[in-house]
Amino acid sequence: MDLSLISRYIKLGGCRMSKSKFTKIYCLSLILPFLLLVFPLFSLGNRATPMVMGMPFSVFWVIFWIIITFLIVLVLYRIDPDKDEEEAH
Repeated sequence: MDLSLISRYIKLGGCRMSKSKFTKIYCLSLILPFLLLVFPLFSLGNRATPMVMGMPFSVFWVIFWIIITFLIVLVLYRIDPDKDEEEAH
């Protein structure tokens, strides 16, 4: 997925997004990784076996969701409707 294409599409008017809509998308897209890292949903990945890249699965589970959360925030930053206004000032 090319992030520059997504941001270019949004800037050209393909998807004008209001600040409230963006905030809703931002909150909803970050709830899932958060829930998968806290108790009771963490039990889905709370296992010592199998070993993944030399780590117990539970450690891999946490690192995997931290990376996924970073990628979500990166995409959301690229499509933020207020980002261009902040850079102009």
